[in-house]
Amino acid sequence: MSVQPVLINGQWAASVGTETFQALNPKTREMLPERYPVSPWAEIEQAIVAADAAAKAARSLSGEHFARFLEIFADRIESRKSDFVAIAHRETALPVTPRLQDAELPRTTNQLRQAAAAAREGSWALPTIDTNANIRSVLGPIGPVAVFGPNNFPFAFNSAAGGDFAAAVAAGNPVIAKAHSSHPGTTRLFAELAQAAADEAGLPKGFIQLIYRTSHADGAKLVSHRLMGASGYTGSRSAGLTLKSAADAVGKPIYLELSSINPVYFLPGAVRERSAELVEQFAGSCLMGTGQFCTNPGLVAMVAGAETEAVITQIGAKFQAAPVGTLLGEGVLRNLSDAVQTLVAAGAEIVSGGGAGGGTGVSYHNTLLRVTGSQFLASPEDLQTEAFGNESLIVVAENAAQLVEITEHLEGNLTGCIYSANDGSDDALYDQLAPALRQKVGRLLNDKMPTGVAVSPAMNHGGPFPATGHPGFTAVGIPASLRRFGMLHCYDGVRPHRLPASLKEQNAASKPWRLVDGVWTQGDIGA
Repeated sequence: MSVQPVLINGQWAASVGTETFQALNPKTREMLPERYPVSPWAEIEQAIVAADAAAKAARSLSGEHFARFLEIFADRIESRKSDFVAIAHRETALPVTPRLQDAELPRTTNQLRQAAAAAREGSWALPTIDTNANIRSVLGPIGPVAVFGPNNFPFAFNSAAGGDFAAAVAAGNPVIAKAHSSHPGTTRLFAELAQAAADEAGLPKGFIQLIYRTSHADGAKLVSHRLMGASGYTGSRSAGLTLKSAADAVGKPIYLELSSINPVYFLPGAVRERSAELVEQFAGSCLMGTGQFCTNPGLVAMVAGAETEAVITQIGAKFQAAPVGTLLGEGVLRNLSDAVQTLVAAGAEIVSGGGAGGGTGVSYHNTLLRVTGSQFLASPEDLQTEAFGNESLIVVAENAAQLVEITEHLEGNLTGCIYSANDGSDDALYDQLAPALRQKVGRLLNDKMPTGVAVSPAMNHGGPFPATGHPGFTAVGIPASLRRFGMLHCYDGVRPHRLPASLKEQNAASKPWRLVDGVWTQGDIGA
């Protein structure tokens, strides 16, 4: 059986590696026929050298070149929409509609076009001019970027088409895409279209490259290589921290999305006011996509009482009655099972579910657990174990004060949400909780579940560790996401004709910051 080629330096070629792997169809639990190579270090380094050469060749290119590539790429993806949906469905078992066809693929092409607009307009780079001192600065390309994609978004976070890819390219950087083993065929098709788009847009050879799998040791060598600029990674905490350790050791930036349980609070007044609505929204959010979202609500905090007990009973019944979805793979099933066992060992009681099966193919029963606030405070680390999948833990605090104490013991998360009464009866408790929760999450929500992540300039898809590796950056939201892959270029006394276009006095398009009469303002600069 033939092995799929890798994309190195503008050419599809047979890998020199001898190890191969196959993806799994999670619904049938059968291995798919295509074989993909595990790239050895020599091949990975070949890609790095080619990316470095592409980065040097791209230094003379404007944002228009990268914008044109991204737009051509988005058009080509849409022309193959049915092929993408078919391959991704086979590799992930995610529903064709509405998930893949109607939601995730349009989101992917939308963010590619948003990145193109940002590259063309240029203000993402924050050009800043101090005319009096003749000092100017602007973000420029950081160099080759390695992108490690996750298993749960085969389109929108794909290493060869997703948000990190789009941001890195829009900032002017070549990308080495490392496919996820769960959907290598989907990633290969993206890379084929990306290479064709790069050729049409006139980007240098090696600007887009693809490898499918590396050893753990070689992945660490990749992110720490002297020619690399930065890396973007979405996946498990353990693998991400291994890469971070290697990158940090040599000062290479790496942007990580690792783990999040996304706490949701049902305050007493909200429970009295609209408990049925809370139950419906929570069950729908937690079980959506079989719980395989990074913003899945994995912890619910409530204050003890008869209304709380009724809500727990109703949620448990919803979980038992709802269909059990298919997980992304055997690894997800193992990790989910291990996580539930860890929670139980730490004192959690199973309300519903708690075992493998119940659905088609790779599956795990919809699982709800509960624990007291005192038990949580006795083992906060274990009881915050991320159970990635269709599971959630309810923490029942003895009183409002304990609810605040629980919040202070939370790890960093992508999101946190507070449901409160409309009549104002929860406002005093909200005012105690919100400041504590605000420091624990990247995005604070009121009265809505966290599973939707809008591709908006104001969005923050980030947060304190372990949600990400740095609380100051976002993986979703353009133009901010581009700045992860920029290097601050400062020019002091540089002659005008030698400056980049965005820093020249006559260039008004980028609306740089400038110092006028001792005040920093943003706007056009006259000749």
